[in-house]
Amino acid sequence: MISVLGTVIDPELGTDIVTLGMVPAVTVSDRGVVTVTVKLTIGGCPLRADIKREVEARVGVHPGVTDVRITWGEMTPDERSDVMLKARWNARQHAGDTQVPASTRVLAIASGKGGVGKSSVTVNLAVALARRGRTVGVLDADIWGFSVPRLLGMSERLEAAKDNETGRALIVPNEVRIGDGLLKVVSTGFLVGEDTALMWRGLMLTKAVEQFLRDVRWGDLDDLLIDMPPGTGDVQMGLSRLLPRADMVVVTTPALAAQKVAQRAADMARRSFVRVVGVVENMSAFTCADGDVYPLFGSGGGQALADDIGVPLLGQVPIEPAVAAGGDAGRPVTLVDPASPAAREFEAIATRLGDVVPTPDAGEQPDMAGCSARMLAAVAEALDA
Repeated sequence: MISVLGTVIDPELGTDIVTLGMVPAVTVSDRGVVTVTVKLTIGGCPLRADIKREVEARVGVHPGVTDVRITWGEMTPDERSDVMLKARWNARQHAGDTQVPASTRVLAIASGKGGVGKSSVTVNLAVALARRGRTVGVLDADIWGFSVPRLLGMSERLEAAKDNETGRALIVPNEVRIGDGLLKVVSTGFLVGEDTALMWRGLMLTKAVEQFLRDVRWGDLDDLLIDMPPGTGDVQMGLSRLLPRADMVVVTTPALAAQKVAQRAADMARRSFVRVVGVVENMSAFTCADGDVYPLFGSGGGQALADDIGVPLLGQVPIEPAVAAGGDAGRPVTLVDPASPAAREFEAIATRLGDVVPTPDAGEQPDMAGCSARMLAAVAEALDA
């Protein structure tokens, strides 16, 4: 009977109710009455009727079954957390195809809250990588708070062109040449005015990011940097499903309070099986012309966050007026003043990223589950021996 129930799919989580641990007990009486205990994530689950109908339909046609009865329960917080982990793992294992090449290094630049300079870090890192002759994609996934177009001084509307191989119309990224390198940029800011408020709910946000990954002609890319919205919402969960090979860099400020908030972003990444590869501390300190250093926003937050989540501190970007001025003018500091302290730190971070996240080989299909899968295989072999 368990195998029969294994064909009942939770319509929201996309995995069968047995795998999700939603069926703690099944009993069959001598008279053929099957009683199925189903635990829902919440008592008032709106999909309860759908699950009931599927259980009754699939169990009811089994030979010898005279009646199907369902006993409803509600999961504990720990059980609910375990279910979500299983659902996210399953979604990652069945991620759909995107236009992002398998050889592309994908980095999600995230933060626990807004105002820490996450978009500025994304843009300056992208320029630093492009200055090395790399082709770098920049996806502005901060759908509500898009700022990448202004930071790069780009305003062209996005256009679509027919793909010769598939015949589909694909969005063509806006491009800007950086020395021998190239930036390919996609943002909702290229679709609406800068002052337009996008009042979209979670599903529309996720669909927008999905379209930017599946319907954009990215072409050859060495790196794809994704400017994530702050927090731990729909876009973050959607990205972990669409690009399971993505790695995450968490941006924070030196303040310990900001570090605690940023820790939530790291926690969500790991719950979604996204690898956190490092921390960038932005607005680290201000150095006067006489050499005196002033930690205006506190100190120690970046290192404390890195230590807490067990990843390296990739860099500490100092407070520098040229960074803000360059962002307002659409001329990133790494482009206009590569000798400045902030630009040199961005260059150093780009180098350290190459050490912790090497570019995948062209023939390699990155698989975040690989380490776990190999570990389990080794355990199985040892048990067999």
